[in-house]
Amino acid sequence: MKQTEQAGIIYTAFSYFLWGILPIYWKFLNHVPADEILANRIFWSFWFMLMFLFVTKRWKDFHLYLKTSLTKKKQLLGLLLASLLVSTNWFIYIWAVNTNQMVEASLGYYINPLVSVLLGVFILKETLSKAQIVSFILASVGVLILTFSYGQFPWIAIGLAFSFGLYGLAKKLIQVDSAIGLTLETMTIAPLSLIYILYLFLSGTPSLFKVSVGTDLLLIGAGAATAIPLMFFSKGAQQIPLYMVGFLQYIAPTLTLILGIWVYKETFSFVHLISFLFIWLALTIFTLSRVQYARKRRREARLSA
Repeated sequence: MKQTEQAGIIYTAFSYFLWGILPIYWKFLNHVPADEILANRIFWSFWFMLMFLFVTKRWKDFHLYLKTSLTKKKQLLGLLLASLLVSTNWFIYIWAVNTNQMVEASLGYYINPLVSVLLGVFILKETLSKAQIVSFILASVGVLILTFSYGQFPWIAIGLAFSFGLYGLAKKLIQVDSAIGLTLETMTIAPLSLIYILYLFLSGTPSLFKVSVGTDLLLIGAGAATAIPLMFFSKGAQQIPLYMVGFLQYIAPTLTLILGIWVYKETFSFVHLISFLFIWLALTIFTLSRVQYARKRRREARLSA
């Protein structure tokens, strides 16, 4: 394995590790309403990303992309959709963590790769392989077991999976580096976040600058907590094959699941276990098929070179 690929694996794995333990950060803010956390996360993420682009001397790239995208309706639509979808995803996740539903949140990110492929089939008219069809059937059985056992649709898991899957599709319209993309997305929705924060101050119900210094630092630091994992991911994912990224992405929901069960003592019943076993089996088949396909393509590329 090349040294650059080893470094890519380390950077990417570390980014997913940070995303996996991010619920700990939100737990420290469980005394703050999820909507206020979200508003601060968006607002401070925007300013943090601006500083990051300035320090890394990518301000010109950001300005150039912003200038050209303003003249293209397709990119503007993609940017608006991406901003709304990532905000929705963040809100559901923060709310799930702070209402002790991390197990279901982890389920959402487990099934997200399958949902992304499903969206590709219906929206981009892609075709499914036999392994992918089997994976969908097994994952569907797992979701149905939870639904019928508890008499309640796992909307948190499905909401997270679909919002992030649709976010990925919207990003295809933007086609920009992840750091610049996050800056643009937070910039688009930051004015609404600021308006909401000001509304909370005018109504006399803000947490920012009213509860404690610790709360202030955590709310402002949400920008860095959001951006830092993305930076590692951006650096690492460029140096490794796509199938390796797909394999490493399961680090995050696994850590979230472990935190939910062992640290925050959420319920994980026998029914949960059976449901997750179906989904883990689906993901195993799905991932192995992707690895096999990627290796086949690489062999074909070498032979044709």
